[in-house]
Amino acid sequence: MGGKVEAFSYAFGDTDLFVIADLPDNVTAAALTLIINAAGAATARVTLLLTAEEIDAAAKKTATYRPPGQ
Repeated sequence: MGGKVEAFSYAFGDTDLFVIADLPDNVTAAALTLIINAAGAATARVTLLLTAEEIDAAAKKTATYRPPGQ
């Protein structure tokens, strides 16, 4: 799907395997997850990792937020 596996590790606990992959975009990541889950042999979840630069850019954005019910 145009990406590559950067690393994978086996783990103890609720999750048996962690894979870090570099994929072209979030849509590709979602599609890959859907394909893996549809096969039924494994369950996949995506966690988006952000770089320090992306967090810095996010911190500079502003928005007006009103909590529900206020």
